[in-house]
Parts: sequence; structure tokens; C-alpha cells
Amino acid sequence: MAAPDYETLLYSVADDGVATITLNRPERLNTIVPPMPDEFEAAVRRATLDEAVKVIVVRGAGRSFCAGYDFGDGFHHWDGNITTDGRWDPGKDFAWATSPLVAPTQQFMSMWRTPKPVIAQVHGWCLGGGSETALCADIVIASDDARIGTPYARMWGCHLSGMWIFRLGLTRAKEYALTGRPVSGVEAAEIGLINRSVPFDRLEAEVAGWARRLAGIPASQLAAMKLVVNQVYENQGLHSTQVLGPVLDGLMRNTPDARRFIDLAGSAGVAAVLAERDGPWLDYSHAPPGEQPDPSHVIEP
Repeated sequence: MAAPDYETLLYSVADDGVATITLNRPERLNTIVPPMPDEFEAAVRRATLDEAVKVIVVRGAGRSFCAGYDFGDGFHHWDGNITTDGRWDPGKDFAWATSPLVAPTQQFMSMWRTPKPVIAQVHGWCLGGGSETALCADIVIASDDARIGTPYARMWGCHLSGMWIFRLGLTRAKEYALTGRPVSGVEAAEIGLINRSVPFDRLEAEVAGWARRLAGIPASQLAAMKLVVNQVYENQGLHSTQVLGPVLDGLMRNTPDARRFIDLAGSAGVAAVLAERDGPWLDYSHAPPGEQPDPSHVIEP
């Protein structure tokens, strides 16, 4: 049964030892607002401390995994952390965005740090901060028609978790960092960004099968193997990338171009800025219907 004590997500544990964390703002494509990062970290901690839990699954309710950080209200829901007297405060922003205790990126990285395996079940849109979140999981399984991308690469942001870089390698990391081009679930699996892609009607069964098999391995064995792999990437500079990324993200949200972008979103609506940003590329919401997620593919929590 889903726990009633979260505003932005649902939490449940099945008899097979699988804890499911469901991002639960389906009417807004599960976009990230406070207190989602805090609640996510609390849910991961809850699953970590529960001896009955062997595996964690992260998914999104409705027709998307997560469409990134919600900037529809001019990003004002984060003002307490990034502004002073109504103006952007760069010192306040970088101190918040890089703190291991309160930074949203680090709170979502709790799934990287938990010794228990985490599977991200991706469908629909998985964009920006949503993709940064999904890629922090140990295993990522997507529906074939999912669309995974970083539209902030074109305007108003920067890589946060670094997972696009570490998962892809130099050649493809540069390509997607410079273009912001999205990939389907099929393409993501082909280029090694994620582990598997399956038709939507098989997605939940595929994830459940992985979770069941992992749950059959001793917890200490899973923890050891996860730790040794993670440590390689920590040694390669993962944490330092996660310090630099949020600092650059704050700067890129406050250039003259970025301020005009968010002002236009406030005056003319989000659709207007998406048309300007993505229209020339014919992707994201401006892609042909066959190159967008099927809106009938819905996860019922």
C-alpha cells in the first residue's frame, strides 16, 4: 500500500522485497519542484534501512518518467535557495547547489549511494533533470518510445549529475552535450546510455523480472559489487563533475539570453519558448507524432 506521507511521490514495498518509488505529479509530467528531492532522498533512506527491501524501483506516474525541473512559474519555487531581495544571488545559489546535504542533485544521487540495487523504469518523457535522475540508477530500462534528452543543452542549464558524460564516453557525450538532441529508448540502449529498451506493454514485466532476479542475490554481495563499480567512477572525478555542473547550471540560468528565455516563458507561456528553442530542431514537443512518446502509454500508480 502506498504511504500517505509524501506530497510528490508514492512509496510502497511488495512482498517480494521490492520497494517502488513513484514520482507522482502526473499532471505536470512529474517535473521537479520542492519538496521532491527531499522526499526522494527520504524514501531511498527508508528503503535502505528496511531489511525486507532487497531492490528499489524508481518510476513515474502517468505518461512520463520526469520532464525535468519545472520552470513554468519562472523557477520561483526555488527562490529561497537562489535569490536575495528578489534577485539572483550567485553565492547563495552555488552554496546550495553544491552542498552534499541539501543540493537536489545530491539528494537524487542517494540512489547511487544506497548499497541496494536501484532500477529506473523509464517511459514517456525523461528530460533534463529527469534524465540526470534516471541515469543515477544502477540499471535503466526504458520503453522503446521513451524520449530521453537534455534540452537545457540549448538554453538555461548544464549537466548536473554528469551521468550523460560517464555513461556515454567522449565522442557521444560531446555530441549530445552540444546539440541537446533526444534519443528514443531504442537509441539509448544502442549507444549504451541505458541497459535495455522494450515495448511499453512489456516494460513493467521486464523491470519486475530484473528486480526478482537481483533480489535472489545476497544483499552483501550486491552491495560489494555496486561499491567497487561506483568507486571507479568516483576515482575518475564523478563528484568534482557534480560540483562544477550545478555551478555552471546557475550561471547558464542567468545569462542575458537565459533571462530573456524565462521572461518569455512568463509572458507568452512555456509553449512559446519551446517553439523558439526546439522548433528549428524539429524535436521534443515539435517532433512529428511518431518521434514522440505515445501519450496513451500511462503508468497507473
